[in-house]
Amino acid sequence: MKNRHLTFIIGLFLILSCEKESAESQEIITNLEYSYSIVDTGVTNLYTNLGIATSLNSGDDFYGQDANYIGNIPSYTNNGDGTITDNVTGLMWESNMGDKVTFSSAFTKAEASTIAGYSDWRVPTIKELYSLILFTGQVSGEQAIKMFIDTNYFNQPLGDVSIGEREIDAQTWSSTEYVGLTMNGDETVFGVNFVDGRIKGYPKIKKSTGSANLMYCRLVRGNTAYGNNSFVDNNDGTVTDNATGLMWQKADDGTGRNWKSALDYAENLELASYSDWRLPNAKELQSIVDYSRSPQTTNSPAINSIFDTTEISDPDGNLGQYPFFWTSTTHLDGVNPYSTAAYIAFGEGQGKMNGVLLDLHGAGCQRSDPKSGDINDYPQYFGPQGDVRYVYNYVRCVRDID
Repeated sequence: MKNRHLTFIIGLFLILSCEKESAESQEIITNLEYSYSIVDTGVTNLYTNLGIATSLNSGDDFYGQDANYIGNIPSYTNNGDGTITDNVTGLMWESNMGDKVTFSSAFTKAEASTIAGYSDWRVPTIKELYSLILFTGQVSGEQAIKMFIDTNYFNQPLGDVSIGEREIDAQTWSSTEYVGLTMNGDETVFGVNFVDGRIKGYPKIKKSTGSANLMYCRLVRGNTAYGNNSFVDNNDGTVTDNATGLMWQKADDGTGRNWKSALDYAENLELASYSDWRLPNAKELQSIVDYSRSPQTTNSPAINSIFDTTEISDPDGNLGQYPFFWTSTTHLDGVNPYSTAAYIAFGEGQGKMNGVLLDLHGAGCQRSDPKSGDINDYPQYFGPQGDVRYVYNYVRCVRDID
């Protein structure tokens, strides 16, 4: 135990000495003894709607965001044999993904793999794969700026622009198939894009060509319990996850808020005699997604039924949609990279194409919304797929049980 504490202190010293300005108001959180330990996002900068903040103290606007709370610091070991061990999760990864493959070929690759002498490689679940994301990355539309993964350990190629791909066309398969359909009929698999920092559902077959979709695949082995929740209803308005060491607000309060107001609400919440609630970061909130559920298949949000979630109408006025939920994590994208924050869609990841509202990305996707805007101007539709932007998203607070 002493060695573990010493390792944490050394790692913490290195991060704080590199980011003194942004770390002035950080609170330190350590949860290293859980089967589903959430790796921190890596974010140490503090942000407003418009830029970087040198420091934020409790009570300040925008206090309570990702960088105010440091979790399990990302830590990797290069094993020198083509594998990387994640020292927080216990998962071992292949460092080089190789060429793009079809979804079915990803499983063939895993079955045949004997990297470093191991034969138990598998295609990662979406929760395993998302453990590698770092929100120190940055993208500008289709242009890559900095990867959302630690490239000191993991290769991350860009899309091949010489054959007409965009730089962001470098998605990675998970083994988690969407239980619903996207684009009004596509069989879909969740993947992570470590170039643009998002979870989306990707079709198995490209409609434009009728051919199998090609994406990257990074194999994993070890800690087969990772991603499995262990929820307990505390019968006081809270739910504990004994797998992650996190306690959650059981029910949202039915109110949509912009990002600053969401941070304020979480910082001031008193529930079940606790006052140390906060807005979860992107990886913490994604940990409670239940990818076996969706509005299409279970008439529910993509979250365990132990939680209560407000039902809302979609932009066409139809009931059966569920809110996007804010995270405390700024998503660096666009002309003003500080203006958007990540959300998790527990309802459908909708967009409007050719005037038709569709589930484009799947319940359980992670995307981002502007942090602020006039409530009367939303929802809006953004980008080539007309992604729905609510901006006034919902909140489910979290705290650490230790």
